[in-house]
Amino acid sequence: MNLHSLSAAVQRPDPETEAAAEQYRLRLPAPAGALGQLDALGAWLASVQERCPTEPIARPRVIVLAGDHGVAAAGVSAHTERGTTTLDLVRAVLDGAAPVNVLARTAGDVPVRVVDICLDADPEQLPPDTAKHRVRRGSGRIDHEDACTLEEADAAFAAGMALADEEADSGTDLVLLGDLGVGSTTGAAVLVAALCGVDASVVTGRGSGIDDYAWMHKCAAIRDALRRARPVLGEPMELLAAVGGPQLAALSGFLLQSAVRRLPVVLDGVVAAAAALVVQRIAHRATDWWRAATPTGEPAQDKALERMLIEPLMQHKVHTGGGAAAVLTVPLLKAAAAALAELPAAEPVAEKMADGPDVDAYDAT
Repeated sequence: MNLHSLSAAVQRPDPETEAAAEQYRLRLPAPAGALGQLDALGAWLASVQERCPTEPIARPRVIVLAGDHGVAAAGVSAHTERGTTTLDLVRAVLDGAAPVNVLARTAGDVPVRVVDICLDADPEQLPPDTAKHRVRRGSGRIDHEDACTLEEADAAFAAGMALADEEADSGTDLVLLGDLGVGSTTGAAVLVAALCGVDASVVTGRGSGIDDYAWMHKCAAIRDALRRARPVLGEPMELLAAVGGPQLAALSGFLLQSAVRRLPVVLDGVVAAAAALVVQRIAHRATDWWRAATPTGEPAQDKALERMLIEPLMQHKVHTGGGAAAVLTVPLLKAAAAALAELPAAEPVAEKMADGPDVDAYDAT
């Protein structure tokens, strides 16, 4: 994986269009600042679309990358105690019965696509389109061993890139990026702790709703995995192989290639944020293509977003996963695009004066 060439291919959203949008906003009837966050979002959408006024968001899509994590065996997830598997969570999405499906329907029937990267299940249990990007079955227990091999991390990263290309080529104009994976917040916390240089206790959250006893197990697993992460901190792919695993590698590849393809992405929760932090190390300009949905209560997410200077769009604290929080941003982003595109704008002063002074204005004197 030639990360240097990929980094060079990432350009920032168009600054001239963003500046034009900010000037255009001053000609709209609502006073500057009256629309609050919609002003900044409208300028951002104009810059990623390279159009001012903006075009409507017409084809948003939820992309959910799913995978199992061996560290779940350390008792770090309430799903394990409840007997819920990642396959159960994926099936709920495929059946249209998960929270993300309900919220996607209320947001205008936003399509939801779930992709198996490393589920610990037979691929025959899933539709072919869901399982076609699978890299391996499950992943290693990161407090004891690597999550996957370097070759598998490369393959997962490439799978994420291919997914981004598929979405860009199909006309998707906004990605709502989520994840499903029992134990996934543990791997995400390790990546954030390693990249931000903090201790395990700083990034250990409650994930799926664990109690204090499970929290201590999770903190210990993150601490042990951090010891294995630090020697490879300077090599993103080796870091993903050691403590991230195929799912986080695929999310990273997706985010990087989305930036290359100029495809804006809303990050759903801590796992997507951790992958974004990895990509920031590869291509710092990529962060300008992302927005975050809402704080989830996971300290690792807060730390990652703070490091990337990304402020969440909402404060709803939805943390059910699977892209549900990201879906809630669709009405907000559609409103920002519409406010910039549909409110009547006054003519620029230069155009008013193009034919000379207004003679009638002087008659009164």
